[in-house]
Amino acid sequence: MKMLKFFLVVIILVVGVQFADAQVYKFQTTGFSVMEKMEKGGWSNWSKLEKSEMIITLDTKKDRIVVYSQEVQLYKILKYRDKEESATDIVQAFDCQDNDGELFTISIITRKNQSNRKQLYINQKNVVISYNIITVK
Repeated sequence: MKMLKFFLVVIILVVGVQFADAQVYKFQTTGFSVMEKMEKGGWSNWSKLEKSEMIITLDTKKDRIVVYSQEVQLYKILKYRDKEESATDIVQAFDCQDNDGELFTISIITRKNQSNRKQLYINQKNVVISYNIITVK
């Protein structure tokens, strides 16, 4: 009986630690801009910043990023890169894969010299989308 209680306590502790370690971060977009790859290989200029009010979640338990746009975009996180910090920015990047199997990078950048403004960049093969985001609690 003591052994059963011991294993039960161990299982509860292990499950509790897993829940404590994983988190869901929620962001709301305030605007977005797009840059597209041109036929000759260069990149276009950024589009005009458009107003946007969507929710984006970063779920470290399920290893995914979800953009709740008109068509929900689900990105699987394959690798969490080390945080990089410079004098002007803090960058947290993720190697991701979309539903079509395409590999690309998503980055959350905090602009230190712009009152810690946050941006999320989805860097795909032929398009880069930049969202201005705020953290939702």
